[in-house]
Amino acid sequence: MPDRFGRIAIGVALGLMTLFVAQPYLTAFLYSADAPRAVTARGDLAPFEAATAALFERASPSVVHVFAQAATQGRALMRSDAEEGGEGGSQTGTGFVWDAAGHVVTNNHVVAGATQRGGSIAVRLSAGEVVTATVVGTAQSYDLAVLRLGRGAAIPPPLAIGTSADLKVGQSTFAIGNPFGLDHTLTTGVISALQRRLPTGEGRELSGVIQTDAAINPGNSGGPLLDSAGRLIGVNTAIFSPSGASAGIGFAIPVDVVNRVVPELIRNGRMRNPGIGIIAGQEATAARLGIDGVVVLRVLPDSPAARAGLRGVDPQTGVIGDVIVGAGNRTVHRLSDLTAVIAAAGLDQAIELTVERDGRVRKVRITTADVAEARL
Repeated sequence: MPDRFGRIAIGVALGLMTLFVAQPYLTAFLYSADAPRAVTARGDLAPFEAATAALFERASPSVVHVFAQAATQGRALMRSDAEEGGEGGSQTGTGFVWDAAGHVVTNNHVVAGATQRGGSIAVRLSAGEVVTATVVGTAQSYDLAVLRLGRGAAIPPPLAIGTSADLKVGQSTFAIGNPFGLDHTLTTGVISALQRRLPTGEGRELSGVIQTDAAINPGNSGGPLLDSAGRLIGVNTAIFSPSGASAGIGFAIPVDVVNRVVPELIRNGRMRNPGIGIIAGQEATAARLGIDGVVVLRVLPDSPAARAGLRGVDPQTGVIGDVIVGAGNRTVHRLSDLTAVIAAAGLDQAIELTVERDGRVRKVRITTADVAEARL
């Protein structure tokens, strides 16, 4: 009996060992999917996914890829640069269709090299067609430019226009653009902050700027920032990033500014900017010096500020001249406070400034003028 049980145990052990060794081969033979697998029904998209997909389908045909090439020998207009500011004066960016006449809005810095150096501009539409474009007008102080598509182009539908007056921190944002040369890329996020300030032209800054964490990279400049209804709420214009890539801090020009500037660029080719003709000192420097107000760094020649006798910082000694601490009935803490009063007043309107000089406060009556083209 013991011998019999031993032989049975050995047989069972050998059988199990055989099955263990053969198991991978049996599994591969019986269960290998050597034909296309059946597709599992997915069901409906989640509501937020369906809404995002529908938004992109509606808006993306109106978004274009802008190529600007400065006049440089031996360089073709169309290059494979994957970012803005490529070599040889080539810039790429994004734009969007503004109206049925074929006007396209983009950032001024996207086309500045071509406009200043007699270069060429081309636009690639969402369908892949490449057409030439001409500059209708630029506004350096707002970093905006308007192009017109060349003849023969099938003009895509204009984007729906929203408002930036009632935006809320936390609401969803959608950016469509051409980051690193990759056409029609959608990124999503939220409004991270409102009323940011962004330097634009020399000595000027744009107030009320939208901050978003929707990924904005080189090539997105000039593209639309949309709300969840697919309406334009801003024009993507800049990022804050030491590396040059998206760090979750992007800035967009509010659409209410765009909707004011673009029609004037279409009508007149330029934006008349009410101002008083000063270059303001840096706010950080003023804060370090304990100054509450706008330091007049320089005064533009033959400007309202010059005629009113405002004085800038002495270039020889560095002694501060005038500090603007009030405008109209508003206290001025920073440049955006002053520019808001000037913008509300408009062109050729008198405003009263409160100015400090050498510890004394005085009132100065000054009339705004168009300082868009003013330079030191």
